[in-house]
Amino acid sequence: MAVSQAEIEALALSAMRAWVAGDAKALKKLMARDFMMMVGSVPPQILDRPSFLAAIERGFACTRFTFREVIVRAHGKAAWLVAGAELELALGPKVWSGGFLITDLWRKGAIGGWKLAERSLARIDNDDSIAPAIGRLQLWK
Repeated sequence: MAVSQAEIEALALSAMRAWVAGDAKALKKLMARDFMMMVGSVPPQILDRPSFLAAIERGFACTRFTFREVIVRAHGKAAWLVAGAELELALGPKVWSGGFLITDLWRKGAIGGWKLAERSLARIDNDDSIAPAIGRLQLWK
């Protein structure tokens, strides 16, 4: 199974566009039956597939998104996508916006192709000293 970064990134973009459009039907087609979303709140919250699809119709909206850095790694019949993103989310009247880290686990099934199995959303820490400090720990540099 040779999966390309472009293929998985295109699927992730389709899922985000469906969320922005409030198109639960299109999003449902991209999601695995056992889909789970972890939201990086305190404490973290989990939404299963039925809960997330219902939440879209009840005011959990993505009103704007932009992917920045995108990394895709293949793992057998799965692919892991990690992306920095600018998001604007609406939780009813509350707006939650800024830099987020999105992680997706995409699985390829025998029927139906690639499906989004897991998604995690977490705010990015804006402390400019963290990335260089972690970068100095990388042994390959």
